[in-house]
Amino acid sequence: MRDILVVGIVLAGSIYALRQPWVGIMLWTWVSLMNPHSLTYGFALSFPVAAIAAIATVIGLLITKERQNPFSNSPAVWLVLFLVWICICYPFSYNVDGSTEMLTKVLKIDIMVLVTLMILKSHRHIEIFVLVVVCSLGFYGIKGGLFTIANGGNYRVWGPGGFIGGNNELALALIMTIPFMRYLQLQATNKWVRHGFSLAMLLTAAASLGSHSRGALLAIAAMAFYLWVKSPKKMTFGIVMACTGIGLILFMPDQWSDRMNTIQTYEQDSSAMGRINAWWVAFNVAKEHLTGAGFDMYNFDIFARFAPDPSDIHAAHSIYFQVLGEHGFIGLFLFLAIWLSTWRTANWLIKNGGKTSETIWCMHLGSMCQVSLIGYAVGGAFLSLAYFDLPYNALIMVVLTRNWIERKGWITEYSTVTAIATGSKLAES
Repeated sequence: MRDILVVGIVLAGSIYALRQPWVGIMLWTWVSLMNPHSLTYGFALSFPVAAIAAIATVIGLLITKERQNPFSNSPAVWLVLFLVWICICYPFSYNVDGSTEMLTKVLKIDIMVLVTLMILKSHRHIEIFVLVVVCSLGFYGIKGGLFTIANGGNYRVWGPGGFIGGNNELALALIMTIPFMRYLQLQATNKWVRHGFSLAMLLTAAASLGSHSRGALLAIAAMAFYLWVKSPKKMTFGIVMACTGIGLILFMPDQWSDRMNTIQTYEQDSSAMGRINAWWVAFNVAKEHLTGAGFDMYNFDIFARFAPDPSDIHAAHSIYFQVLGEHGFIGLFLFLAIWLSTWRTANWLIKNGGKTSETIWCMHLGSMCQVSLIGYAVGGAFLSLAYFDLPYNALIMVVLTRNWIERKGWITEYSTVTAIATGSKLAES
């Protein structure tokens, strides 16, 4: 039944996307983030759900006349430069054949980012996009939070597969989703909906702690500190955050506390030392090779030549060292430029979003995107998630929202809605 449901949704949505490509974007986002086919047990597991959604969306894009320039703001320009550099590096990889699969995956994700920037346009599109992101990952946050509470935090919460298959990876994804839940809560007018988002955020935070991820704890702390600094009511906000955090931490078992305490004694932790060993490999590779070693660099040959401890072969476990080792210093520069420009665009939204009542939501979204990016910057320092979809979704949100403000989208969109409503009332009378 699950297989039929997932495949049915994908096929129906893809057909609709041929005429309304924005639907295909939502479908692709849902599939890429939630991996719903991983929750099935039959033919849907191997069914090309993502490919079908992407192909239908691109066809819809070619048919429609309502296309936007995806390069209107700098984050998209930096993203394309990064993609070009990756393609330049690819032929010089240590293992070209081994790098092909990941290159294809990265190109698909980032090309769909550009397609999204070409298709989505309105306030409604942006709201639905944020909602799809929240629902896709919030499902695992609520489910994982209930699981954590039910077993007292004694068992780890794991991801569905793909980029977020591991406990650490899922934890970072959930942490980054919490600010988007908060954004939707700020837009909600029904008090029960607002209470529902409060519960969802609490359960998602519990799920991230239930993953037993040390990087997640550091990311949560960084996000909370940033929110406290930006809060106009620091005393009230600080007390609420402290009580919530202490309550969640006290709920967790001793084994969780013991694992978190290893942050202070990382020299005695084999996993932490393995990561540091891999970081040295990435740095040494980048010093010797302008284009890095390619995606498939975590093997005996590379570590035997560049690692302080050749026997400890370890993934980079850091978005920064991952890009540095795979694509060199130029690749790292371009990667950092993407997120710096995204941060600056979000900051532009904060400064310009509250100038009229129609754009207050833009200020809220810019703020929450910054909070999410802080979680990615801190938590990502310990995970190999340089190409994960979610931060690129934040890029999409800020670019689309800035475009909306710059063309004064509320003038046409809100006036159209008002005209329709007025016409309906006149017809009824």
